[in-house]
Amino acid sequence: MPGFVPDLPVILAFALATVVLAITPGPDMALQLSRAINYGRAHGLACMAGAMAGIMVHTTLVALGISVLIIAAPPLFLGLKIVGALYLLWLAYQAVVHGGGLRIAEAAKRQPTLGQSFATGIGINLLNPKVVLFFVTFLPQFVDAHDPSATGKLFFLGAEFVLLSIPLGVATVFAADWLAAAFRHSKWVERALNWSFAAIFTTFAVTILTAQARH
Repeated sequence: MPGFVPDLPVILAFALATVVLAITPGPDMALQLSRAINYGRAHGLACMAGAMAGIMVHTTLVALGISVLIIAAPPLFLGLKIVGALYLLWLAYQAVVHGGGLRIAEAAKRQPTLGQSFATGIGINLLNPKVVLFFVTFLPQFVDAHDPSATGKLFFLGAEFVLLSIPLGVATVFAADWLAAAFRHSKWVERALNWSFAAIFTTFAVTILTAQARH
């Protein structure tokens, strides 16, 4: 197996985290639902494509930056992983206590072009500080500081995130009307997603913290 391919347990664990994150309400989902409801599914899909492009930018920056950090300052890389684990615990707390919330924007007087919807999807993703912080602290949890193939594995995981998120994003856009109604009128749907989000990332955080404690 090529060196840039992570072990199967890592691939599966990251896949589970990706699915939970993809179905958890947030700015990207709100934008996609809003555009799909107000202007049609093509605009929802364009926003989703923009968000996926933004994810690849995040992945590239993180993979290159973390690789430099691994070589230049291994103790700082270890510190980043611990900070990342604590951040995951904070996200879990936020999900349970405050929830994600989902605001569906109303249609504007002037309909955007598909290109504008795509660009908005990129912008919302790239400028969302939570997404930036999430990728900076989350991706490093799945690589070893002593792994010479760490850079390749980070790119692999970023691509895995995109590939798994696309079908979920398409399903979200096509079910936009139903999902918007569910989030508006059925609080248990949002609550179930938030608790799932919290459980998965608490597990990851505890795992990484106990692993670091044993070193």
